[in-house]
Amino acid sequence: MNKCKICNQCIDYHEIIECIVSALDAKDPYTAGHSQRVSDMTLKLCELMELDNEETEKIHIAAHLHDIGKIGVPDAVLNKTTKLNDEEWEEMKKHPQIGADILSKSQHLSELKDIVLCHHERFDGKGYPRGLKGEQIPFGARIIAVCDSIDAMTSNRSYRKAYSFDYCYKEIKKNIGTMYDPAIGQYVLKHWDKIINAAGKKMEE
Repeated sequence: MNKCKICNQCIDYHEIIECIVSALDAKDPYTAGHSQRVSDMTLKLCELMELDNEETEKIHIAAHLHDIGKIGVPDAVLNKTTKLNDEEWEEMKKHPQIGADILSKSQHLSELKDIVLCHHERFDGKGYPRGLKGEQIPFGARIIAVCDSIDAMTSNRSYRKAYSFDYCYKEIKKNIGTMYDPAIGQYVLKHWDKIINAAGKKMEE
């Protein structure tokens, strides 16, 4: 079996990635820790789905880097304390492409760029940036999409309080087959507590 290029040096990569992500946290205090939590939930989900080590590590690292493109989003948009207008939202929607472009500069991390590019695609084809549908979306991106939504909903934002875990569960369930891959979404709901606990989320309602 061929060894994963990333796994061979995963410790070094994770240290570098943590440095990069910490720069994003410094730029965007409202999402500080978000990438780590999404990465932790993604790792747990991959383990529960019994993916092989190579695929798990690849998706895990991509999850840690999924929002790295926000480094290229203007501060006025990224740190706005009210909801974005249409023009600002278009600027925010550029971050997956920016992230993919950043990763494409690395010989070893370039294989993650499509996962990062597609983490805001929707299963029904109504996502961005390319409007991909169903299995056109990379498998890792479909996994990250669910974990990303969970942390986004259950975290405080500058313009709203965190939603409850019960609300989040119902939203994931409601959007299976539209926003989320049905098989992955159902797997998340089946193992809900384990996924949430992996991110250190407190199960308090």
